[in-house]
Amino acid sequence: MNDVVKYLQECGTFYLATVEGDQPHVRPFGAVCEFEGKLYIVTNNKKDVYNQMKVNGKVEMCGMNKGTWIRVKGAVKEDTRREARVAMMEANKNALQSMYTVDDNLMTVFVFESGIATIYSFTEEPKVINL
Repeated sequence: MNDVVKYLQECGTFYLATVEGDQPHVRPFGAVCEFEGKLYIVTNNKKDVYNQMKVNGKVEMCGMNKGTWIRVKGAVKEDTRREARVAMMEANKNALQSMYTVDDNLMTVFVFESGIATIYSFTEEPKVINL
């Protein structure tokens, strides 16, 4: 899991895809963390992406870094525990502190309950990591 979190953090910006009905939606994200051995992402519970993930937790992320790229696909679920939000804030303080506080009733974290991350390169075999 550390490899996936580290890779996404080094990307800076990565992209999260969700679906609403039959329409895909993609948007930039920039904060991830590992908590209790699982991959977490964060969003605002007033955004469309929040509602899309609540209705259909199947998501996919991708990002590029140093001539390689990652695809992460899996199923996410909201984690309402304060400890999970604290872990996200501590791991991404510079990126998140101007947008959220842990107890603001906006900051919401989702955990990958299952999934696969694959790191690709033009020169090496793909590296597959189970989430």
